[in-house]
Amino acid sequence: MYSERASRLPGAVVWTNTPTGTGAGRVLPDGCMDLLWHDGRLLVAGPDTRAHLTEGDATRPWAGIRFHPGTAPALLGVPAHELRDRRPDLADLWPAAQVRRLTARVNAAADPARGLEDLALRRAAEAAPPDPVLLRLVAALDAGRPIAATADELGLSARQLHRRSLTAFGYGPKTLARILRLHRALALARTGVPFAETATRTGYADQAHLSRDVRDLTGLPLSKLLAARR
Repeated sequence: MYSERASRLPGAVVWTNTPTGTGAGRVLPDGCMDLLWHDGRLLVAGPDTRAHLTEGDATRPWAGIRFHPGTAPALLGVPAHELRDRRPDLADLWPAAQVRRLTARVNAAADPARGLEDLALRRAAEAAPPDPVLLRLVAALDAGRPIAATADELGLSARQLHRRSLTAFGYGPKTLARILRLHRALALARTGVPFAETATRTGYADQAHLSRDVRDLTGLPLSKLLAARR
């Protein structure tokens, strides 16, 4: 069973998940990065470019804090592109002794999710605030704004925008825009809007374009993905 709530850290989401079914789970790319707790360990979910299939004991709970796109690298001290499509232990990124202390603190918490949130809040208090330019970039692309026009509005060249996007999101602005568009389309399709209309309203050339993009990013046809999510 999955549940989530808004975090005390602005823009972040705290979630828990105890799998109840059999087989691998499917985590869709969303432009975000997560700090994870599972089986007494701390891990990091880097930015995904394709759906991530989860494995392991289907009965063991997970907890996580999902950071708003572009905000995790400053908290973790690692450029996002170094974590792209990876799920490393936090000890691979930070000093082992420090991670042991933090892990013990989260494991001792009555609620591991709350322990993760406290950890993230302490890191955020020590880190630089989120780059407002990157927050504006995410908002613009999520609204379907063209990348070139957005770069001009932000006062960045195409090269500058790409370099900053690699550090903040793990990939270029084109990939980020594609992932954000996918989620707009899925949200619309889940309300029962026909696929052809969903494609038109979310910026795809046509329904075939939507279908190809969904299969490429998630590994499933749109109709099967919606049925699986239900």
